[in-house]
Amino acid sequence: MQIKEMMTPTVDLVDPDTSIRDAAIHMRDGDVGALPVGENDRLTGMVSDRDITVRGVATGKAPDDAKVRDVMSESVYYCFEDEDAGRAAEIMADHKVRRLPVLNRDKRLVGVVAIADLAAAGVETVAIESVSVPTSTPRV
Repeated sequence: MQIKEMMTPTVDLVDPDTSIRDAAIHMRDGDVGALPVGENDRLTGMVSDRDITVRGVATGKAPDDAKVRDVMSESVYYCFEDEDAGRAAEIMADHKVRRLPVLNRDKRLVGVVAIADLAAAGVETVAIESVSVPTSTPRV
């Protein structure tokens, strides 16, 4: 099964100059734990609720002043919409992430696929186990 058959196609990019408070509100209102970050229709990073907490609030950054770019992860793992779902599972397992941005072949964001999407589609995977195993070093 291809990723485009199971992904969530409606995804908002958050601008890197958005305050971390506004990003957190967006996450709360959308009931999501991470947002793709982009500029000029290009994916430039991901910001998670954990990023906001650990890299922002816990280090004393003011939620109204700190920007998403100050706390986001610039290393973005992604998959392509026309790839097999097993590929998404491999990437999630290898990098211990629970969701991946989905790009078309022009590298434009077209959706997000989560572990729950893989499980609901019946994709056999070790990704669920792999991302749940604590790492020996904290990710900051």
